[in-house]
Amino acid sequence: MRQKSPAHAKRGEGRRKRAPGRPRSEQAHSAILRSTLKLLGQNGFSELTIESVAAHAGVGKATVYRWWPNKAALIADAFASSTTRKLHFPDTGSVRTDMSQQMRQLIKIFSSRRGRIVSAILGGGQSDRDLIAAFRERFLWPRRREAYATLQRGILRGELRKDVDMDLLLDSLYGPIYMRFLIRHDKLTPDFVDSLCELVLAGADPQKKLSSKKI
Repeated sequence: MRQKSPAHAKRGEGRRKRAPGRPRSEQAHSAILRSTLKLLGQNGFSELTIESVAAHAGVGKATVYRWWPNKAALIADAFASSTTRKLHFPDTGSVRTDMSQQMRQLIKIFSSRRGRIVSAILGGGQSDRDLIAAFRERFLWPRRREAYATLQRGILRGELRKDVDMDLLLDSLYGPIYMRFLIRHDKLTPDFVDSLCELVLAGADPQKKLSSKKI
């Protein structure tokens, strides 16, 4: 059998030990998102810059721009990536339980340190169109599409009217949560979420519609 020369063996070892590009990219990507959340929570939207995020993450500014076109997209992605797993809608066989459990998770996030980040995004979005558009596209709409699927299952099971306006229903469910979160006139509690679900979803109950016709 032909043996490798020492020099050839060393070159082979070097090739084997060389780290592939993908893990380094994934590490940099994760570091950027973590740094964005940390700096946003500390300094708010107006003080956060691509340069400060890059420095905190230990990468070059060009690395940040490789994945995000601007600060707004970066912030929205950072928040969405940190909450997506927690905000999936369950499929318990009951639309009321599915909605209530997901909404309970949402108020947990709003009541945690992430709540300060949501405030920064919503506050900054009032004067920055790119930020509020990125928040809608990267956080709100993916959750909204999951919610549509949840409501559709409720319709198929006969829990909700077939002609229910799903957008109006979702705005009625989540609007009060955002109001309490932003105005802070009352607390966000699991009991509040359960009562809200009961009140709003009762209005879309096909049996309630039938009973009202008989009166």
